[in-house]
Amino acid sequence: MADQGVGVKFEKLCVLGLGYIGLPTASTFASHGLKVVGVDVNPRVIASLNQGKLHIYEPGLRTLVQASLRSGNLVVRQQPETADAFIISVPTPFKEDKKADLSFVTSATEAIVPHLRKGNLVVLESTSPPRTTTDVVVPILERSGLQAGQDFMLAYSPERVLPGQILRELIENARVIGGIDQASAEAGRDLYAIFVRGEIILTDATTAEMVKLMENTYRDVNIGIANEFSRLADRFGVNVWEAVQIANLHPRVSILGPGIGVGGHCISVDPWFFVEAAPDITPLIATARRVNDGQPRFVVDLIRREMGEDLHNRRLAVLGLAYKPNVDDMRESPAVDIARLLAESGAQVKAFDPFKPELQIPGVDVVSSLEEAIADAEAFVLTVGHKELCEIDPAALADKTEARLALDMIHGWKTENWQRAGFTVKGLGIR
Repeated sequence: MADQGVGVKFEKLCVLGLGYIGLPTASTFASHGLKVVGVDVNPRVIASLNQGKLHIYEPGLRTLVQASLRSGNLVVRQQPETADAFIISVPTPFKEDKKADLSFVTSATEAIVPHLRKGNLVVLESTSPPRTTTDVVVPILERSGLQAGQDFMLAYSPERVLPGQILRELIENARVIGGIDQASAEAGRDLYAIFVRGEIILTDATTAEMVKLMENTYRDVNIGIANEFSRLADRFGVNVWEAVQIANLHPRVSILGPGIGVGGHCISVDPWFFVEAAPDITPLIATARRVNDGQPRFVVDLIRREMGEDLHNRRLAVLGLAYKPNVDDMRESPAVDIARLLAESGAQVKAFDPFKPELQIPGVDVVSSLEEAIADAEAFVLTVGHKELCEIDPAALADKTEARLALDMIHGWKTENWQRAGFTVKGLGIR
């Protein structure tokens, strides 16, 4: 059901985890009048925020955070405090065996226990395997001596926002609130209705957990078939971009564009939670994950085809390291995997990302400018569609480097422009 108006009143909120979701969420609540305690266990994060500096990049976020801090509505701490409501927004990465690492969730939940009071609301936002709210969070919170659904309320509400548009989508997107009971769901609605303008849908906690995983798994499977099409097109000597464009003229077909893989904390991670929970009935999901995880190696094989099987001491410039265009988020980035695989193959790799020039990758020389990356390169590899990289003027670039091989792995450059400037253009779908 949609929000019907505010019932439960909230004055003080504690947000645990000040990353890509937690910090925008805390600041947005603060900008709407709540007293917010933002909590992060990393002392450097707290120190930088208290100096008005941000450890992440998101358009408009710096202004919002600084205003919230100046107003006094937002304070940042390393430990939670007593509050009316608590939001857990910490990472849920996976381990090497692709099993969910819930250590951050359990630690954050344990930190709430000493401060939990009757009538409080706790919301888990971290993407989690089904039944995490009921089977993991409830038992920890009940160590307080209070009973979930009786003494305090508990809900699951996944973030569903796109990096680069987080501040707008936090407010405008539909919000799913899954309570352990109806009262918890309604309390969650009352909290988020403070700033959410989109529809607020109430359900149970496990359904809400599954909804988030379904959304990203659906996208991952569709990306997987697009990436498999790119491999088929390469084998058959077909331009995959042209083939996709023509196929999508069919009124019931909408094939995604292929790419170098899948990154970010959501699409590349969430499907594994389903596979972990029910491996016997998720062969399609597991296969799509393996296809997408294998795409960086396919890209490296394409580079080998153009430069020779032995990449030892070959000089390559990798352009772009983020997991998607125009953000500084490197989590599970396939571009980072490509740079690392090239270095492991013996290539001399210089990498440049305009949003993260200070990134460190073992064996890779991450430089702070495009000019430095291409200076002595034999070829450059476009791996991320940052606006700055896609708009490179090939004629101007030709005056700065002797390299004449452009390897476009994301369909980001206009091939004819680069060819007119004297470059040979190869890459994903381009033979």
